[in-house]
Amino acid sequence: MEQSSVIYFSYLIRTSSRTTVPPPPLGMLSSSIAFPPLRLTPLSAAALRWRSVAAAVTITMRDRSKNRKPTQRGRYLSSEAIQAVQSLKRATLCGAPAAGAVATDPKLQRLLKADMVAVFRELAAQGEALLALKVLEEIRKEHWYKPRLFWYVDLITVLASKGLRSEVGKACSYLKREQLEPDTDGFNLLLKTLLDAEFTQLTMDCFRLMKLWDSEPDRITYVTLVKGLESVGETDLSAQMRLEAESDYGDLWDFFDEE
Repeated sequence: MEQSSVIYFSYLIRTSSRTTVPPPPLGMLSSSIAFPPLRLTPLSAAALRWRSVAAAVTITMRDRSKNRKPTQRGRYLSSEAIQAVQSLKRATLCGAPAAGAVATDPKLQRLLKADMVAVFRELAAQGEALLALKVLEEIRKEHWYKPRLFWYVDLITVLASKGLRSEVGKACSYLKREQLEPDTDGFNLLLKTLLDAEFTQLTMDCFRLMKLWDSEPDRITYVTLVKGLESVGETDLSAQMRLEAESDYGDLWDFFDEE
């Protein structure tokens, strides 16, 4: 009896120690069959050298906003402004006059204030002198219009560079009707532009406007006028500017030596 009990107890131990492992899922089985284990081939010497070089290289990233240059006033172009510039240039290439292209272009008429100013300055920067003039004329009709001297400097510079003398006169006539804030640096640029293009009378007119609008002439103003007028043969006007400079700054000759 004891022997049969021992045999039965050992049988229970053997059966309880057996673990039943369930079969793997069908998907896992099929995948192991369809895709056998990958066998990696050893890398060549050249590949090992390249890996060591690549590991030694450190790539750093920086904030892309730091790469951006400062935006010029009125020159940021939205997608609508870009389309308006392209539309105006296409119209003139097809033979339409600048005035008609600007007046009838629907893309330009729908622009907001900042976009319209950006279109004007972009056209001036691209040398599209007549288009820039007509866009400024449209801007002057807007209820939000407030004149800026640097707009006129941009416009007169490109008109003078294209030899459009009558259009330069027209732009200056618009300028004479404005009421501008004091801007001595802006007027200095304008006077130099006019003298370089030999607009003697317009130069003197803008100089009087400069003083009328409380933009006090500085030393650069008088140097520009005296030397510029001499270069175009206007010795009498140059002498007059010398006297004004002497009245404002004292010893004129010391003044020129300093410059």
